[in-house]
Amino acid sequence: MLSSPDLSFSRTLPLSVFNQLGELLQQMAQAVGSTTLVLTEAVLARIRIPVLWQRQRFTLMVSERFSALLVGNGEDGEQIDSTLNASLTFNSEAIASFVSNLRDLFEDNSYISKNLECYRQIIAPNDATLQTKFTLLLLEYLLPQLNPDLTAISISPNPDIYSCQPVENALKKQIAQERLLNQVTTQTRKSMDLPVIMATAITQVREFLELDRLVIYKFEPAKVKTQDKILNGQYSPPVSVNSQTPKQDWQKSGGCIVHEALSTETIPSMLNYQEKNCLTRNSQCWDKYRQGFILAVEDVEKTYVLEECLLNFLREKQVRAKLAAPIIFEDKLWGLLIAHQCQAPHEWSESEKNLLTSIGEQLAIAIHQTELMHSLTQEKQTLEQRVIERTTALGDALLAAEAASRLRNEFLATISHELLTPLTYVIGMSSTLLRWPLGELSPRQRDYLQTIHDSGEHLLQLINNILDISQIEAGKTVLNISEFSLVKIAENTIQSLVDKAGSQQITVKLDLQIDPKRDRFTADARRVERILWNLLTNAIKFTPEGGSVTLRFWIEDDTAIFQIEDTGIGIPEEQIPLLFEKFQQLDTPYRRRYEGTGLGLALTQQLVGLHRGRIEVESTVGIGSIFTVWIPAQPMRLITND
Repeated sequence: MLSSPDLSFSRTLPLSVFNQLGELLQQMAQAVGSTTLVLTEAVLARIRIPVLWQRQRFTLMVSERFSALLVGNGEDGEQIDSTLNASLTFNSEAIASFVSNLRDLFEDNSYISKNLECYRQIIAPNDATLQTKFTLLLLEYLLPQLNPDLTAISISPNPDIYSCQPVENALKKQIAQERLLNQVTTQTRKSMDLPVIMATAITQVREFLELDRLVIYKFEPAKVKTQDKILNGQYSPPVSVNSQTPKQDWQKSGGCIVHEALSTETIPSMLNYQEKNCLTRNSQCWDKYRQGFILAVEDVEKTYVLEECLLNFLREKQVRAKLAAPIIFEDKLWGLLIAHQCQAPHEWSESEKNLLTSIGEQLAIAIHQTELMHSLTQEKQTLEQRVIERTTALGDALLAAEAASRLRNEFLATISHELLTPLTYVIGMSSTLLRWPLGELSPRQRDYLQTIHDSGEHLLQLINNILDISQIEAGKTVLNISEFSLVKIAENTIQSLVDKAGSQQITVKLDLQIDPKRDRFTADARRVERILWNLLTNAIKFTPEGGSVTLRFWIEDDTAIFQIEDTGIGIPEEQIPLLFEKFQQLDTPYRRRYEGTGLGLALTQQLVGLHRGRIEVESTVGIGSIFTVWIPAQPMRLITND
């Protein structure tokens, strides 16, 4: 008989009968007293368990006076859905061994492990009176179920009822669920307001699933004070739990319920709740969430029976069943979407789990969109600020440069004017002495005077160049426009340089390609001549002995075109942009052989620019260079460079 304390039995039972046996043990626990522990397989929902445990159902009852263990396993290769190989035992050693194995599954949770060990140590042979009481209850409840002949076969009295009605209802529910998911997806794509998306989504889902409460729980980074933002429902970057994040950081990180939808006002609100002591950081559960795990708790009284603090909190908030789906994207565990039923246990269907998972995925997309938009907005603001700062800095630098340039030009103009007076005396007196009869000066004295005179002329040219450049840059240069002969200008310039070229054995040629009837031209004659003189002297200076320099010009559409071609040393292509820089001499092997300050070509370009013309250069090293100048005809009025 079952009254023996060590008696056990095993047989195949329908799932419904197995569940009734479990309920019978629950009733027995109430009769024994408050020190009794009753556990089912629900306590394993939040931890990783071996495959053997995944196919197993059990109800464990432990107390000092009466203990029992009901275990059921599905057939090999089959799901637990119809029948189980069930065993019921009252053997204290077998029960203690089962509790020991169960304790080992919770090795990461010291509190639960210690709690189970305490109950394992109180297991003893059953009290005979309680054993007899359970035997009578067992016979009363299960005798009809154990004898199939006693079970009547229920047949519908109305054979016309169509047996596919449940299928039709399931299809209708599936269509409604797809329509709801489509609405949430559309809202996610249309809006960038994350709080609005979340509030709308959980309201629609709660109504569809007829939930008592649906909340969104958001994780927060460790050691980051963001409570104010959370309480206001504001978005902040998600918590990364990828491999680069230390486990202890996200395990210890807190969280908060940021959105909530309630069926009635009588259900207590959990909005803004932050767990402090009750919710233990179970690493296995957290890892499972990250991998897409769905936590389905049909009855918190069974699942959390070993976690007194958490169970009391759930009772306080009227949570009897819950379903939690992770909100996760790009290996970042952002939070959880949690459904609550408050009045009674609830068996969560696959369709409910799938819908909550899909909604969590859509919320993850919305979070990702918001994060990207937030990043883009910050980048835009940062770039705009940098542009403003850079523009301000460049403006200040430009003003400083203009002020420095103005001071420099004023200084150069002042110094140049101060130098002109004594220089005029030097040139004039040396020129007068050179005209004295030969007898009054020795050849050596005449050579000295000639050197003084030539040096003065060279210095005068340099000072005039500096004055012209400073006046142009200061905006004080005025073009004196008049009508003149281009041929005469060209001939005069060539004539003034014949002696200089001859002393270096260089041939200077004039190639006139102009109709005499079009010889008259309007521009600043003195500055046009200065342009030609600067370009010709530059060509002569860099042309070796025996070479030639040619000046040719013509007119096209009221534009005078001058071309100075030489057979000089040429200019490397990469140094051509430096030609017209002030005080710039090209870095060539001939640099130290040629005198000059680098102002002539810079001044030439500015004089051409005053006439609204342009200048171009073509050059080949070792062959020569060609400078081409375009000067348009000017109207008969004064032109300034303002």
